[in-house]
Amino acid sequence: MLTLIKNIKELVGVETSPKLRKQGKEMAQLETIKDAYLLIEDGIISKYGAMSEFDTPRPSATPLQEGMVENADVVVDATGKIVCPSFCDSHTHLVYANSREHEFVDKIRGLSYEEIAKRGGGILNSAKATAAASEDELYDMAQQRLEEAMRLGTGAIEIKSGYGLTTESELKLLRVIRRLKENSPMTIKSNFLGAHGIPMEYRRHQEDYVDLVINEMIPRVAAEGLADFIDVFCDKGFFTVDDTARILEAGIKYGMRPKIHANEMAISGGVQVGVKYGAISVDHLEQMGDAEIECLKGSETMPTILPGCAFFLSLPLSPARKMIDAGLPVAMASDYNPGTSPSNNMQLILSMACIRYRLTPEEAFNATTINTAYAMGVSNEVGSIAVGKKANFYITKPIPSLEYMPYSFGENKVETVFLNGKQI
Repeated sequence: MLTLIKNIKELVGVETSPKLRKQGKEMAQLETIKDAYLLIEDGIISKYGAMSEFDTPRPSATPLQEGMVENADVVVDATGKIVCPSFCDSHTHLVYANSREHEFVDKIRGLSYEEIAKRGGGILNSAKATAAASEDELYDMAQQRLEEAMRLGTGAIEIKSGYGLTTESELKLLRVIRRLKENSPMTIKSNFLGAHGIPMEYRRHQEDYVDLVINEMIPRVAAEGLADFIDVFCDKGFFTVDDTARILEAGIKYGMRPKIHANEMAISGGVQVGVKYGAISVDHLEQMGDAEIECLKGSETMPTILPGCAFFLSLPLSPARKMIDAGLPVAMASDYNPGTSPSNNMQLILSMACIRYRLTPEEAFNATTINTAYAMGVSNEVGSIAVGKKANFYITKPIPSLEYMPYSFGENKVETVFLNGKQI
């Protein structure tokens, strides 16, 4: 099947020599083509360029023989509209059973995230509701959230477990994620986060819970092939560096690549242990020092900032500008979850990248597309407009410029979504 998008006001994120990620000064580089076309064949990007290059083929020409196709199966006129690669959201907790707006009010009244967690709220609250919900109920709720993310321009997403905290509940969450993978046009990666919180009954001997994660949960997750990644919340009041190292080592033995929640509450050593064990990303990073930045230099680990969480909890801002100026790559994801970042809107993350973290629009686009694709191990497939990649992109409403995307943070600028070359 051939699909042609023509008269594109501006085609964003094109790559003639695709990179797996962008770092340092490269993050300011965002190639675009004005007055462009985009050609998709069987769900894959096959060609793009300026409309001035558009040649009508001879009547005898076969598809793609002369470059352009006049008789495509689908033709979309994008006059006045911009085409961008779909957002890649590399950090979400999309499968959960209940919202937590009552804790939102507690925060307004002055309680901290740590104080709410200590009295059984936060993650433990969601774990209790998840245990009571059926797999079908969780799937139906998650499917609705996934569809909302697609409408807002997200085409690839990583989904973590972590609201189970028992073997059976964690497996239930991961099975839901597997069903989403099977039934959604999105590119989805699954992450086993059994070490997301410490159940109340293990509070005085959390090493026993770590043993449960290692000796029971990980083997069963691996036996069913339910997780692409293994993750740990390595932070003050949660799991220690030693706990984290033990869990990551166990996950690696079963073929799960590490990811880390690190440095949300304090400088925890999570960045260092993540780099040591080859984590594909270390996420949160509200608390960062020079040692953490130095540790990330030369590594394959993607530092991933979660602006929605910092906004919702009034946390310090991760030093994104300092990291980029030091030559690091930076990714920005939603952290969509019911307690600390109840928004799956990556357009809002794009705006926050510019408004709060002082990234240029070009840097912000790279942080929410190619670098987040890298942080979930799929930047060879998605995250930019390149020949051979999946045709995952969105067409905006008529807007004045590319800069309008982060500038206008209160509206949905996406008009049409294509995933795997098909309009959603």
